Parts: sequence; C-alpha cells; structure tokens
Amino acid sequence: MYRKILVTTDGSAVSQHTACAGVKFAQQLGAEVLALFVAPDYQYPVYVEIIPPSYPSEEEYVAQMHRMGEEYMSKITRSCATANLAHRCMTTFSDSPALKIVAVAEEEGCDLIFMGSHGRSGWNQLLLGSVTNKVLSHTTKPVLVHRLIVEPVV
Repeated sequence: MYRKILVTTDGSAVSQHTACAGVKFAQQLGAEVLALFVAPDYQYPVYVEIIPPSYPSEEEYVAQMHRMGEEYMSKITRSCATANLAHRCMTTFSDSPALKIVAVAEEEGCDLIFMGSHGRSGWNQLLLGSVTNKVLSHTTKPVLVHRLIVEPVV
C-alpha cells in the first residue's frame, strides 16, 4: 500500500510521540521512513545597524539547526533501526513548514505524510494545529493525522 512514509517532527514531546507512532505504522506496512525536521530560515537582525558579536552567523545557525534536527530525529532513527526499516533523516529550512513538508513529500516520492494533530503550538488549540491544517489543504497526497488522547509527560 504505502512504500515511503514522510514522518514529521518539530522536536516537541507531542511530535516525538507521533513520530514513534509513525515508525510503528511504517513497520506494520514494511515501508521506508523519511523523517523530516523543518527549521525556520535564518533571520538577519534588522533592528540594528551592526550585527552584535553574540549573534550567530548564518553558518553557525545552519550547523546548530542540523544538530537540533539530528537530536530530534535520533529517537526515530533508533526506532527504525530496531524495526529493521529503511530510513533517512532530513533537516530543511523554511519559514512556512507546511509548504516545505508538502514540497519534500513531492520531491522525495512519499506515498503518505504522517503527522500529529498538534505540535509545538500545543494543546491549547481546539482544532487541528495550523501546520497540519495547511498541509491538509495544500497536498494531494494522503495525510494520516495522529492525535494523542493524553498529553505526554516530558
């Protein structure tokens, strides 16, 4: 049915639980997993004339986001390795994570996008999270929205 599943994470506890559920789902199908973390684009400080020395350079920011992505996806990687699933992790950059998720799913030939109903924006939203809602409205690919009944303990 599905051969390649895109599993998203934003590093939050909720998305980590969702990602592990995505790996279990992929294991049941014997599908490959593409784990994705979308980091915000680098922002130059526009409020000052001179960049403060403590402000990270673009290269430092990109390296830090890649390290964070690896950390966020390490649990997914371990779960995939334990389940003997083919997997790959990707960190990308965009100020519009939903559109980036849709674009990566297209570019990488994913059959399904597996994501949480809520992520970093949290449980204070009554309806679907904004990123999930935008993905649903911008893709023609199937999207499996995983919803946790109980908020995970961090």
